[in-house]
Amino acid sequence: MSKPRPMIYIVDDDPAVREAVAFLVESVGYDFVVCASGAELLQQLDDKRPSCIVLDIRLPGVSGLELQRDLKKRGTPAAVVFITGHGDIPKAVRAMQNGAVDFLEKPFDDQILLDRISDALTTSAEAFTARAKQASIERRLAGLTDREREVLMLIIAGRTTKAIAAELDIAIKTVENHRHNLMTKAGVGSVTQLIAWSTGAADQ
Repeated sequence: MSKPRPMIYIVDDDPAVREAVAFLVESVGYDFVVCASGAELLQQLDDKRPSCIVLDIRLPGVSGLELQRDLKKRGTPAAVVFITGHGDIPKAVRAMQNGAVDFLEKPFDDQILLDRISDALTTSAEAFTARAKQASIERRLAGLTDREREVLMLIIAGRTTKAIAAELDIAIKTVENHRHNLMTKAGVGSVTQLIAWSTGAADQ
């Protein structure tokens, strides 16, 4: 299965800036979408591919900083590079604290922007992979009973069969049965493989 192509979102209320950044990213082969506001971005944003949002800090309606916070709350894997003609240190600090890759003042150097976009896509790809891995783990664990989950968590914690039986106040044979069921559901042949399966390490 091929990896999804990255996407660049260009969010600025100035048509000239949108056009200039679009020309720049298109010249190096990136897919891109242009948006005049945060509302347009939210309509267009695809969380199923690594992305960089080149985001103006001053936008009509919701500001760039507010939009960045909203995106962070919703857990989007997209990474943000801010551009602005009205930059100041407090805004830059807030942007970086909220996870922005960088904060560039207009007029910016084209190569520096491309470098920051590349950095942002690396960051986004890592977040995208981590989110996909977590979703895979959650799908696996969803197929377990509550008791199987309890036993599995104790196995991961390094407890012996006897210790698990004592902690859960069940028979050692019952623990062994649960462990067998867990390994069958996971399709693995050892406790080490079971732990790798349950923590996603088997995907690496």
